[in-house]
Amino acid sequence: MQLAILIAPCAAALALACAFFFSRKVLKMPEGEEVRGIAAVIRKGANAFLKRQYLVVAIFFAAMFAVLGILALVGFVGPFMPFAFVTGGVFSGLSGFLGMKIATAANGRTATACKDSLNKGLRAAFSAGSVMGLVVVGLGLCDLSIWYFVLKGFYGISETALTEAEFIATNMITFGMGASSMALFARVGGGIFTKAADVGADLVGKVEENIPEDDPRNPAVIADNVGDNVGDVAGMGADLYESYVGSILSAMALGVAAGLDFRGALLPLGIAAIGVFFSIVGTFFVRTKESADQKGLLRALRTGTWFAAIATAAASVLFLWLVVPEHMRLVAPVLLGLAAGVLIGLCTELFTSASYRPTQKLAASAESGAGPVIINGTALGMLSTVAPVLLIAAAVLGSYFLAGGGSDPAMGMFGIGIAAVGMLSTLGITLSTDAYGPVADNAGGIAQMAGMDEEVRRRTDALDSLGNTTAATGKGFAIGSAMLTALALLSSFYVQVNNLVKENGLDFTFSLEITNPVVLIGVFIGAMLPFLF
Repeated sequence: MQLAILIAPCAAALALACAFFFSRKVLKMPEGEEVRGIAAVIRKGANAFLKRQYLVVAIFFAAMFAVLGILALVGFVGPFMPFAFVTGGVFSGLSGFLGMKIATAANGRTATACKDSLNKGLRAAFSAGSVMGLVVVGLGLCDLSIWYFVLKGFYGISETALTEAEFIATNMITFGMGASSMALFARVGGGIFTKAADVGADLVGKVEENIPEDDPRNPAVIADNVGDNVGDVAGMGADLYESYVGSILSAMALGVAAGLDFRGALLPLGIAAIGVFFSIVGTFFVRTKESADQKGLLRALRTGTWFAAIATAAASVLFLWLVVPEHMRLVAPVLLGLAAGVLIGLCTELFTSASYRPTQKLAASAESGAGPVIINGTALGMLSTVAPVLLIAAAVLGSYFLAGGGSDPAMGMFGIGIAAVGMLSTLGITLSTDAYGPVADNAGGIAQMAGMDEEVRRRTDALDSLGNTTAATGKGFAIGSAMLTALALLSSFYVQVNNLVKENGLDFTFSLEITNPVVLIGVFIGAMLPFLF
């Protein structure tokens, strides 16, 4: 156990080292004289937005630190809670900031790389996306490792008793609140900016002036490109950082509560670390041929993500056999989580890629005017929610009962928690494909504004079209994993409240029916039905 717990900090160090490697690789690429000025303006706008946003966030975190500090002084909360809250927010914001910095540096370089070949452009954009993905998982595991060793060292806890393991697991959950708060500001603030800028640019350009989407005569195009970076890179990075650490923390607490002592805390950390390693390996499988169409480009990204998922599944089975050989039934939830993540990605591709019939039919309806596109597009978006909801429902119920929830509810809830970790274990490469999208989108806009050759613009348009699909896939993945994580966090809260009730000798049991997976699945399916009909 003393050596096994080092797997998380080692994986964090490896992820951050590889992120540094990819960032240096991107920065060494030539930017090109014709695109340098446009790329610099986009960078300036993105930095200005984040500077303003983080100033507001800093005021909020300072106020929360003061409130939690007062509560800690009077003994209402633990002495580490104010610091845990702040570090959770800082690491979440830092992951988004670092990812955005390299994305804004890569957009012009991607456009220039497309002068040589489609594959070079793909590699440039995907390398920038890989920095985002690896920074999120690296900083997430780093944050988890730091707090684990701080709590363990400060309180002098040995790895022997269930109550001691429970103490560490429950205290570590506190910094998840800080990450969630930062994600709220970054995702909502950046998301609203990017959609407002995108619609504004389209209205003034396409509708009022009847000029192309990224025409250099439209100054709103710069705001549109800035929005892609602050919303879909910085915002998504902070959002998925919160989901990532939240899934691991809730699974740790549930594992300990299920009676697995420190092994319950080690399992989620180990599976996440395994996923980091194979995500790094998977990034080197992403490449394509010059003549590739949209299906070929999708296949290039899919090769990396599928390799990471399959290799992580196999290694996780071995890890479970080494740590909890008497609970090999936990293999099923891990595999279900991984499979659900991959299938949600495929469903999103089906509804958003130009290679498949739903999007092709929607494009054809544009021949009849704007009205049919709006109506059919809304209907298509509503219909696209059905398959992911059903997949998540199957993953939740399957994880609960296959982990033994029928006879041992605590183990069943741990099964759901470990399924969430399984789904997010390959976040390093999944988020890479998501962050690739805004970089490719910006590259297309820069190529248009710079008046580059038709062949370059054909290549950037192909990458941009693929990026729209991968960005949507990332959003679907984020929501799917958030549902599993939310259920695990609610269950962890339920367990801890009842422990406090028991410790204080009170004669009642706190009931939270929404933690019943069957009830929660019913809520989700019921909410989905109006969209279907």
